Amino acid sequence: MNSEIELIREVEAIQIPSGDTITLPAGTRVIITQSLGGSYTVATNYGLARISAKNADALGIEKNDQSAGERTVPLTGEELEKAVWDALKNVFDPEIPVNIVDLGLVYDCALSKEEEATVVAVKMTLTAPGCGMGPTIAADAQGRIMTIPGVNDARVEIVWDPPWNQGMISEVGRMQLGMV
Repeated sequence: MNSEIELIREVEAIQIPSGDTITLPAGTRVIITQSLGGSYTVATNYGLARISAKNADALGIEKNDQSAGERTVPLTGEELEKAVWDALKNVFDPEIPVNIVDLGLVYDCALSKEEEATVVAVKMTLTAPGCGMGPTIAADAQGRIMTIPGVNDARVEIVWDPPWNQGMISEVGRMQLGMV
């Protein structure tokens, strides 16, 4: 990490912090500043951008087939709830090297049954109301939850009440950020 890489091919990325989709041309020189949760935050001459795991090959990084050997039997009860929280702990703000759970961004996570379907409803916030990355982070959370066997639907809502503050960061998050 932090060494300059030349993009092997043109790649779609999300500009940080605006959340706009941009195309980085092949040959663009980037520096990976964060590689957490399967996505890559890169510094470019255009500013910071987030490249998804599915486009890791543009960075010269071999894709990991995470589906190999995964459980396919639907989870239920406490096991399912734990899997949801574990999935959320693999979602990261592209500018902060701490997952959204330990940042204190997840306010509520509820599992329910709707006509034989298991639905996960998450209420989360962002560190700043003007953050353009909100939809990207919420979509990442939803996508990760939907990979869990036994989940039929995931709904991630961004809320602003109560407003987030640094006091909501977990002890683990504080340690990762050097705040203790």
